[in-house]
Parts: sequence; structure tokens; C-alpha cells
Amino acid sequence: MKRAAEMSYSSTSDSSPRVTWSIVLSGLMIAAGVVAVFMPALAGVAVTAIVGWLLIFSGLLHVAFAWRANRARTVLWEILLGIVYGAVGIYLVASPLGGLQSLTIAVAIYLFVEGVLEFILSFELRPAPGAGWLLFDGIVTLVLAALIWSTWPSSALWVVGTLVGLSMFFSGITRLMFSMAVHRVAA
Repeated sequence: MKRAAEMSYSSTSDSSPRVTWSIVLSGLMIAAGVVAVFMPALAGVAVTAIVGWLLIFSGLLHVAFAWRANRARTVLWEILLGIVYGAVGIYLVASPLGGLQSLTIAVAIYLFVEGVLEFILSFELRPAPGAGWLLFDGIVTLVLAALIWSTWPSSALWVVGTLVGLSMFFSGITRLMFSMAVHRVAA
């Protein structure tokens, strides 16, 4: 029994700095989310640049992996994939506003496909309780896709930055609530 109490005390004292850092990170995420929502064009350009650099890095990894492949056909496909990833990444970094427009269309297409699939799934699950929520979600998602699509290219200035900002804001809130709950349990 004494050993369990010591372990509990040890894990509580060890988790306190982690919980504190998690709370600080939560505050930073919330603040960044608020800034992104109020400055969506700037946030959208930043996201575009980050995605561009990630694609460039991924392209380099594909080319590097190509030399480890055993078959000539695999080498060729890996090099081609690396070139495509790199070219799209360079385009996004070199032309962030054009890249932001491309990402906005990609978001609209994604939301359209998601909305259609949720709509279909709601009818597949129709007798199940709660299937109406899927239908509601599908309709809202389709309306968002139509809204983005119908206002494109001007929607490019707010869609990506606003969505990323909202995601960061709510992720920060969630992390803060979780960290506070851990802090209360540990105290």
C-alpha cells in the first residue's frame, strides 16, 4: 500500500511541469487561433507556405527512397512522384496567393465529397437512431462547399485561414480543458 502511495505521489509531482507546459501551449494555440480568425488571409498564406515546404520535403524523400527500390519501375514511379510533389510544393511557396486559391478549391471539393457521402450514409443508416444527424451534417457540409465554390476566388482570402484558425482555437480549448482536468486529478 505504501508503494502505491509513493508511486502516486511520484507521478503527480512528475506530471506537474508537463501539465503547466500543456496549459501554456493551450493558451498559445488559442491565441494563434484568434489571430488566424481575425487575419485569415495572412493565416491562409502561412498555411500555404507550410504545405508547400512539406511537399518539397516529401518530394525529396520520394527521390531519395527511389534509390533504395529494387525494381526499375519502382524507381521511375518514386522519382516521378518526387518531381510532382516538389513541383507542387515549389508552386505553393513561389506563388502563395495562387496556391491559396488552389487550396481553397481543394477544400470546397473535399467538403462537397464529404457532404455527399454523409448524405448517402444517412439514408443507409436511416432506421438507426441518430441517422438524422448525419443527414443534417451532410446538408450543412454541402452548403459550406457551395458557399466556398460560389464565392471563389474571393473566398480564397478567408476560407483556409478561418478554418485553420477555428481548428487551432478549439484544439487549444480542448487541450486546456483536458490539462485542467489532469491538473485537478493530480492535485
